[in-house]
Amino acid sequence: MKRALVLALGLATALLRAADTGPVRPNIIIIVADDLGYGEPTCYGGDIPTPHIDSLSRNGVQCAAGYVTAPNCSPSRAGLLTGRIQTRFGHEFNPIGARNEDPGTGLPPEQDTLANLLHDAGYATAAIGKWHLGGSAAHNPLRRGFDEFVGFLHEGHFYVPPPYRGVTTMLRRRALPGGGKGLWTSPDGKLVLSTHMGHDEPAYDADNPILRGGQPVEEREYLTGVLAREAVDFIGRCAGRPFFLYVAFNAVHSPLQGADANMGRFAHIGDVHRRIFAAMLSGLDDGVGAILGALREGRLEERTLIFFLSDNGGPTRELTSSNRPLRGEKGDMYEGGIRVPFLVQWRGTLPPGTTYRPPVWSPDIAATAAMAAGTEVPKPTDGVDLIPYLAGVRQGRPHERLYWRQGGRAALRDGDWKIVRVPRRGQQAAWELYDLKDDPAESRDLAAEQPDRLAELRAAWEKLDGEMVGARFE
Repeated sequence: MKRALVLALGLATALLRAADTGPVRPNIIIIVADDLGYGEPTCYGGDIPTPHIDSLSRNGVQCAAGYVTAPNCSPSRAGLLTGRIQTRFGHEFNPIGARNEDPGTGLPPEQDTLANLLHDAGYATAAIGKWHLGGSAAHNPLRRGFDEFVGFLHEGHFYVPPPYRGVTTMLRRRALPGGGKGLWTSPDGKLVLSTHMGHDEPAYDADNPILRGGQPVEEREYLTGVLAREAVDFIGRCAGRPFFLYVAFNAVHSPLQGADANMGRFAHIGDVHRRIFAAMLSGLDDGVGAILGALREGRLEERTLIFFLSDNGGPTRELTSSNRPLRGEKGDMYEGGIRVPFLVQWRGTLPPGTTYRPPVWSPDIAATAAMAAGTEVPKPTDGVDLIPYLAGVRQGRPHERLYWRQGGRAALRDGDWKIVRVPRRGQQAAWELYDLKDDPAESRDLAAEQPDRLAELRAAWEKLDGEMVGARFE
């Protein structure tokens, strides 16, 4: 009798401990590059070495058709962090400059984020880097499910402040110092001014300090390295419990500023514009490497689900960025604006070195992370759990249809077919039709040849569009 009581007490204690600890849940890391074109990482065919980003492909899954929900920064991030097409709740456009501070501009406070979900499931949560989902107090990351925040609230930030020490800087100007057009370089070669875009560099840092929590801090080091440093510190401090780390680098977004150490790696590139961009991309890759190194040092790789993606395609004229072999760039509904590098690593769970070809997109990240964490997928959602597909357990496509809208620009992908509407100045917008299986570069418009298919896809887009709401800001 006594022995039975002891066994019963032991079993009860074990059950209580199991209930207290629960199953081992993976850490979740989302690394977001800013304005990184589809064709820039070397694992996607780029010519600038990105060994650390490439290691995510080598040790995980490379998605050949990874999409985001918008062709520019803020709405894309809203779709990523909520797991919903942001047009469903009116976050349709991309606020910039002083507009970021308007109280009504940003991710609506009533929309839960993945951070809310994971925080309530017991995860430590941190946002590091670019926010761009509202600059007012109600939109602060600390009020959106994140325990910690180090970064800035608006759309961009200088990598080092004036007088730009330790970097080579290229700035857009309406006119050169002598009043002309073209390219001007300072005698020491550290400052380049260009009129090729026809406008001045935006005032990125105006009312946009680097914040730690809610308080401004001064950082003189190169910003990409600062953000990597903070990510590594968070990993070290939270290694003993499950954590969610959202690292939104502002590289390779303008302004163009290449750190001296990285500029030296690319002295062979004659075009200074491309050379600065290469230095910025190399710095981003180093930041990714620092995060992966912290995981290795803490023996956390097999316990960590990692996503890497860009928030949209690269702006070619602005940055020299490549979206090869795709058509278009940031701001377009062509593939170059919305198809991005998209990598997923979970060592020991996902097959290493594989390529997944069916379409996936950024709302899937919230659904996948929620399932991996053992909590409910946020409802309603436009994402699916990707792990069974990427692991080869489930066949078929995660999505048959993907939808986009931003003002008059719109698109729908249905299987391998895509319709796109791109308004041009002074012309009425017409729908175009492409077969992405045979023509991923969208070089041959089949709308006139296949009117029935065009009509079918237009009807599908209009049905989905009827589920959306009007824009809250423009």
